[in-house]
Amino acid sequence: MSNFIVSARKYRPVRFSEVVGQEHVSQTLKNALQNDHLAHAFLFCGPRGVGKTTCARILAKVLNCQNLTEDHEPCNTCSSCEAFNQNASFNITELDAASNNSVEHIRALIEQVRFQPQQGKYKVFIIDEVHMLSQQAFNAFLKTLEEPPSYAIFILATTEKHKIIPTILSRCQIFDFKRIQVPQMVAHLEGICAEENINAEKEALHVIAQKADGALRDALSIFDRVVSFSGKALTYADVIENLNVLDYDYFFRATDFLLSEDHSGLMLLFDEVIAKGFEGDVFINGLAAHFRNLLVCKDPATWPLLEAGEKLKQRYKSQAAMAPESLLLSALDLANHCDINYRMARNKRLHVEMSLMKMAFLPKAIRVSLGTAPAPEKKTADQSVTQQNPTPKPENKTEEKQIPEAEDLPVSDQTPQQVEEPKQEVQSKAAAPNPVKNKSKRFSTPKIDLTSIESDVKKDNGADVRSHADLKLEEVQTAWQAFAEKVESDSLKTVMQGTELDVEDGKMIVIVGRKFSENQIRQADGMMDFLREELKLPTLIREFRIDKSLAPEVEAPKPKKLLNDKEKLKLMKEQNPLLSEFGKRFDLQRDGE
Repeated sequence: MSNFIVSARKYRPVRFSEVVGQEHVSQTLKNALQNDHLAHAFLFCGPRGVGKTTCARILAKVLNCQNLTEDHEPCNTCSSCEAFNQNASFNITELDAASNNSVEHIRALIEQVRFQPQQGKYKVFIIDEVHMLSQQAFNAFLKTLEEPPSYAIFILATTEKHKIIPTILSRCQIFDFKRIQVPQMVAHLEGICAEENINAEKEALHVIAQKADGALRDALSIFDRVVSFSGKALTYADVIENLNVLDYDYFFRATDFLLSEDHSGLMLLFDEVIAKGFEGDVFINGLAAHFRNLLVCKDPATWPLLEAGEKLKQRYKSQAAMAPESLLLSALDLANHCDINYRMARNKRLHVEMSLMKMAFLPKAIRVSLGTAPAPEKKTADQSVTQQNPTPKPENKTEEKQIPEAEDLPVSDQTPQQVEEPKQEVQSKAAAPNPVKNKSKRFSTPKIDLTSIESDVKKDNGADVRSHADLKLEEVQTAWQAFAEKVESDSLKTVMQGTELDVEDGKMIVIVGRKFSENQIRQADGMMDFLREELKLPTLIREFRIDKSLAPEVEAPKPKKLLNDKEKLKLMKEQNPLLSEFGKRFDLQRDGE
């Protein structure tokens, strides 16, 4: 059995031109070699797996190459290059600062700097993960790094540039490595597939590149794992199964359910995702990324931002043409809020389902906001006349008049005819083109036809029901007093006794002195049921009016006068005459008298 070499080592670049996605670094180093402007210390920083150590090794090989090419690339045929390729070069020293981070290790490195190279011009020291060095090791390294011998070159590599002390940064020439883009990774993987005779679908390579998150070494490791699973035929289905990635098809289907307002299908699709073993946050994050890709496809100028294969791009474009931007933005906002609050939710599945239900009703909400909702039912002639000629409001006789609330109207005694009329009124208001007018109408006093209500109630309850026109003030006061006597709260009883009652247009008018008294009466349990039963008026309406003259006058407390000792003694003698007799008998007197 032969020894297997992973792709990250087998296809490691040996020339600057083979480095993927770091052309700005390669070209800068080649120009410095060409112009003989080479620094003595370099700092390569950037994410993992983007080629920092690889570029450092290529630079070390180029510095001692005996037969450089015209574009300053290593020849790989001279003795120096062959010794480097076999890891037998004495001119190149690599130090892993993650495990050799003490002062002793740096001192040993400084000792090696003193010796000139045995072969070639330069002695190169590569320190990987340099941010792991201790503070004492950095201090010991400072002087040598600032003024090394002419033949010494230091190349430092790190993934966490912010952890390196400024005195080290100021002594190095810094190169920032970029994350490798998905198309560059896919092209590199296609070249490897051609070398290994692997038939790979481009969509499968795109999934590998996206899963690597900008690190080519991670992409090659994933590639080796998937090839071991699927063999020489690398398919999209094998990749998503091996990497436990949710298929794009679920997000396309979810968007179709969203556009068709099929909340049932959306819920069943989410249940299918859960059954496959995926968590809710994975689905909601993938759905948010899908909405982002659809928004990218809305403008041809942003198409290059879509990291997908050609077939998938066409599918994105076709679905983006059917989805309005307002819907996608609103759905993306809901998905973002769902992801933010997912960790804090106790019932995580319900949390995601609530967000999906809101997304399913977004098209209807957008139509309502734009005024394109379905037209309401046609009104009858009587309703049209009533709306065109509304009854004028009565003038307020007292200082403030309250509109009767819905809680003061009986619910159980309403007939079907009474329930239908308000619904038609709400539909007509929703269909109005001017939202400002709708807002003002919402606070207007509704016109209540008491005659029709009384006739319907009489049909249901018989002849015991009276007419509102027969309502008398004396019987209202009697029923009011009867309820006040059965109230257990002394404060409510006091408030009820301090109110005035009146009857106007068949309605009971309650006049109070202040808003606090009104709130207390409104919160009294069973008051309206008791009054309607006593007065035999199931549709009795109660209105409140405020008359500040009924509010009790509260005298402000007089400030207390501060007394001195003499005044206090005088006051005590007035309240208790025996105190003077006590002072005379024992010959007592106050100080200062």
